[in-house]
Amino acid sequence: MPEVPLPADGEYIKAVRESCRAARTQANVSITPEAIKRFLLSPAFTRSFHRLRHAHGMTLPLNFPSVVAELNVLSILSLLNFASGYRVPLHQATGRGAFDNIRAFVFSAYISSSAGAGDYFSARGMQEITEPTVADLMGVTNAIHVERPHESIPGLTVGELGGPVWEIVQIITKTLQGTGEALSQGGYPDLGSFVLEALKEGEKAKKTGGDEAEVAVERLIRGIPAFQDMAIVYNHPVYCFKKALLTLHAVALCFGKSDPPSVPIPRTKHLPIFSDNVIPSLLIHLGVIDLTHADPALGLPQLFPDAQDPERLRALLDVAEPVDPAVKKSKEVPKEGPLLTVEQAYVLRAAAVDACELIVEAAQTLDTSGEAEDLSWLKGITLPELDGWLWAVAKDRQDYRKLERFALRNTAYF
Repeated sequence: MPEVPLPADGEYIKAVRESCRAARTQANVSITPEAIKRFLLSPAFTRSFHRLRHAHGMTLPLNFPSVVAELNVLSILSLLNFASGYRVPLHQATGRGAFDNIRAFVFSAYISSSAGAGDYFSARGMQEITEPTVADLMGVTNAIHVERPHESIPGLTVGELGGPVWEIVQIITKTLQGTGEALSQGGYPDLGSFVLEALKEGEKAKKTGGDEAEVAVERLIRGIPAFQDMAIVYNHPVYCFKKALLTLHAVALCFGKSDPPSVPIPRTKHLPIFSDNVIPSLLIHLGVIDLTHADPALGLPQLFPDAQDPERLRALLDVAEPVDPAVKKSKEVPKEGPLLTVEQAYVLRAAAVDACELIVEAAQTLDTSGEAEDLSWLKGITLPELDGWLWAVAKDRQDYRKLERFALRNTAYF
């Protein structure tokens, strides 16, 4: 892949919006006002939005000795918020999805560190962490080997490290090691200290009329390679920066309720969404993003061929069918969605960023006077709330859980 340049100073958030709209437009991915209105007024959205709009899954039910220690774990949870391309093999190995596995790993590593096993989440501990340790803390040591025929003894098979779960163990390890190295080179004891400094720099800029989120997110991305979520598509950079943006919003959610706040709290209502694989896939299934006439050279129209079926859309946009609690707790392994190239994945993620911008814009001027219920609250929805709803409802509804999500392997960005 060609090297991707970082955006111009002070224009990181703008670069996300503009590059995503440009990529979506060039790929001829359709998002119509009619599809957006249908989505906004659907019972699926209006009946569950308030319940799910803040459900980003970033709460930490742990005890911390200091604010910086809590911020460190929260930041690492954001840093490692990927593995979506390994959802199915992780389900097979542990009975949990990608994010639930990452969260369980972070909690396990933190608790082990607190019990005297060595601080895995200090800069030095991250540098020195190994694949066997990561596999053990994830509880996947029995799923990181594959069998192959012996080279010289017919009928004999030998086990060796390999397979998709081993791949994600390696990616997590490499991400932690690289981040630990970057922190050590910068003189920071841990990621939380680095994030706190970025927040303070943002707060300083805010006092002189600047955008504190812009300052902080640029600092995060410039300083930590694992936050540099970008690719070249159609010979132009596409910037998503999912994990860096999510880090700021997670800080606002987790620390913003304390009075006075223990860390500088960035304003995040204006941030672009935190685009992964769940949100674009769901927006396709709900008819907002239409790939029917998208760039055939990228193979986009074939990815979700039934997504625009009227009967299917009607059912998905209606209220959820009642579910037996026993069925809802089922650990059924999800069906693998299409495996994408980097270019395909970034186009769909870019389309989701742009779709959510258009949805929030449309909601602000939507005429709801003829609706049976009061939907005037739609005018006030924010991008992070829309992101939270899309991410959470994909887990909340049984029929949505069964919908295919695209996957990209070998990425540490989503």
